[in-house]
Amino acid sequence: MARLSLRPRVADRLARFVNVRVDRKLRPATREWQRRLDVQMRPLAQRLDRHRARLNQQRRSIARLATSVEELRRELRQTNSAVERIIPQVAAQEDRIETLRGRLAVAPSAEYGDVAEARGLIEEVQRQHAQIRVRLSGIAFYEERLRKLEDALTSPGSHVSASAAGE
Repeated sequence: MARLSLRPRVADRLARFVNVRVDRKLRPATREWQRRLDVQMRPLAQRLDRHRARLNQQRRSIARLATSVEELRRELRQTNSAVERIIPQVAAQEDRIETLRGRLAVAPSAEYGDVAEARGLIEEVQRQHAQIRVRLSGIAFYEERLRKLEDALTSPGSHVSASAAGE
């Protein structure tokens, strides 16, 4: 084994000696710096944890809203098909009402039985017409609700709360 020359051995010994002395002097300062950093980092770590929890909550809320929007779209499609089926019936009933009104206006001298029957038919048609109006207003309510949810989901930077789905 080749012996190291004197110069490298002395330099190595001197470096170890300086390292030991510097470490002894810096160790308390290093501990103090570490303690200070720990104190400063603790609130930041807690804040980061709160942000993570909030993001997870918002992700869950968005998933619930997306599910709700899909359900509302499905309901809207069903409602639209129901309205499409009802529209011809409503038109026929309105035509029938106008026909009956025309008969009453033209023939006011009809027998009491005919007038009573016509009034009964008119009342029945009006009752059905009112029911249809109630259904159509319900459809309009759901369409408006769906529009609001879609607007809230598609608008950039919007923060939709979970309560928006229940409006």
